[in-house]
Amino acid sequence: MDFRFTEDQRALAESVRDFLADTHGPEVLRRLDQQGARDPAIWQSLVDMGLTGVLVPEEFGGLGLGLVDAALIAAECGRACVAEPLVDTAFVAVPWLLAKGDTGQMAAILAGERSIPLRHAINPWVADGDGARLKSVDPLRILTKGTGSADPHLLDLAALMSAAQLVGLADAMLTQAIEYAKIRTQFGQPIGAFQALKHQLASCAVAIEFAKPVVWRAAQALQDGMPTRSIHVSHAKVATTDAATLAAETAIQVHGAMGYTYEVDLHFWMKRTWALSGAWGSRAFHLNRIDNAVLGDMFELGPQATFA
Repeated sequence: MDFRFTEDQRALAESVRDFLADTHGPEVLRRLDQQGARDPAIWQSLVDMGLTGVLVPEEFGGLGLGLVDAALIAAECGRACVAEPLVDTAFVAVPWLLAKGDTGQMAAILAGERSIPLRHAINPWVADGDGARLKSVDPLRILTKGTGSADPHLLDLAALMSAAQLVGLADAMLTQAIEYAKIRTQFGQPIGAFQALKHQLASCAVAIEFAKPVVWRAAQALQDGMPTRSIHVSHAKVATTDAATLAAETAIQVHGAMGYTYEVDLHFWMKRTWALSGAWGSRAFHLNRIDNAVLGDMFELGPQATFA
């Protein structure tokens, strides 16, 4: 398995990052929080960018790309803390519907005329569904009460894309912490000059970088239909949950008491991290899937397998 991204994939991720940086900054998040969590103009800009058609097959007018490409874009959506249901609709619902042979909704999704509320038994809520709105730790998520069947493919797709978003969230929070450490002074010098703080930030960066290839491997495994794909997805969800949680804790510590306040942008990314960490299977759920695979008969373990 080749983990190197192609030039096209790198260019795609960079273009999405630049686009979201220009159109979806902290001031937009604050406006959405105060005026309503959805803005049709933002959704239309994502549609115009072609992001709703990333996984839609070319025969239906889409780009026909793969899950690895979608995971890269989902990470950028996490980095920008995108509120719109792009990831759920374009990167989870589309491949799930295609796997079931349901192509009737592709045109509407591509045109941005339809978003797909995802229902699964593992969640006691539905994102962007109809009905009375539930309280969420993340004010930019619209949740309603609901559930669905225990579809394993939908679970894997949604957990994978949640993990990809957590990577972007972690990167963004680490960047915010580093930038603040450069300007906050103590004892006559920036706090980023203190070795203890450097170690904290470095440990956070290591955790994030170790989590990234786990996500890309999971995306490739799911795209290729590998028998072990669910375990790779669970590994990705656990690794990114740990990395993003560490990034949130570290960023708060670097900012000090003001890190908890509404005036600091950090709280948007922190709340999204908490929300996605528990969505589509808790850390304990995914650890249990890994444990069952390792201790069961799914993998052949031992030196005879490792060095064969």
